[in-house]
Amino acid sequence: MDSTDAPQIIEHINKNLNFTPSETKWIPFSARFVAGGITPKAKGALTIYEMANGDAIVKHEMIKQHGIKCGTFGACPSLEDRKFAVGDYGGVLSIVDLDEDKTVFNVQAHSGIVNCIDGIGGATSGGYGAPEIVTGGRDGCVRVWDARVNEPVLSLEPEEGQSARDCWSVAFGNSYDDEERCVVAGYDNGDVKMFDLRTNSLRYETNCKNGVTGLEFDRKDIEMNKLVVTTLESKFRTYDLRTYHQEEGFAHVSERAHKSTVWLGKHLPQNRDIFMTGGGNGGFNIYKYHYPNNRVAESKKDKAPIGVAGSVELLNSRVISTQPIVSFDWSDSREGLCVLSCLDQSLRVFIVTKLNKY
Repeated sequence: MDSTDAPQIIEHINKNLNFTPSETKWIPFSARFVAGGITPKAKGALTIYEMANGDAIVKHEMIKQHGIKCGTFGACPSLEDRKFAVGDYGGVLSIVDLDEDKTVFNVQAHSGIVNCIDGIGGATSGGYGAPEIVTGGRDGCVRVWDARVNEPVLSLEPEEGQSARDCWSVAFGNSYDDEERCVVAGYDNGDVKMFDLRTNSLRYETNCKNGVTGLEFDRKDIEMNKLVVTTLESKFRTYDLRTYHQEEGFAHVSERAHKSTVWLGKHLPQNRDIFMTGGGNGGFNIYKYHYPNNRVAESKKDKAPIGVAGSVELLNSRVISTQPIVSFDWSDSREGLCVLSCLDQSLRVFIVTKLNKY
């Protein structure tokens, strides 16, 4: 890896927190971001920061009944109405109006912790169709919610008699018209399951051999193209989702990174072929995906079309903490600007340069 012309990873702001963070998100199209986590007294903490004069200033602090585990702005109805959907340690899904400091939607979503959340259909997330939220919980269930009703639109649960596996990650994708939409879920045993919400069926499933800590489509609002899956044991996979084979499934490339758990992978909003991974060693890696010359080949077994995986190039890496990077968010409006949090109770804003060259 030659890092002389590579993107430079520059720390801009470093703030200490008085709670353990688990989520950081930019408030869409603004210079503000929100951090959520759990206090020493097991209460939920939500803090809004605003960037000004090279610093992040606390604008508002909220305390909730249960610790905050995850959050999304993906189902915001409009750019002016930017409500934050959060899942907490009590299994509750709530939608919080950050400006008014009030909860506008509240439902018991799971019987245990809400481990993960994603939103789609809002003004900020792209995608067609109705605004929806998906949650995955410790109870092994994946549930899709519409904020207009208190019951899940769809509930994917373990069969009776089956032991429930923790659902650690969920993501929406394939929402390229008003009918199509997919949810992909990753579990602690390495299972990855893709559900088609239009046909109400399981579209694809595989096993990554290690617990799935993170999932993300490169874009939610296009015909599904790529999926990054991060796992335990310092591995991540990039799937090419354009060509499905009955026996082989989707083609993928597997990479080792960080020499520890890869906690998350996030695509750059301005360039879907660039993504970052955050490691259990506090490492911050920037990758670029290279497509093969031909994405489709002919299977030797049955002559059917089969996908061809590309390659992944490490552009730069930097260890920024002694503790894992547990949350990360790219800015939609400023290429290379990002906010993240680590388990050393720190919140950091970074600038990644030269991304426009790739």
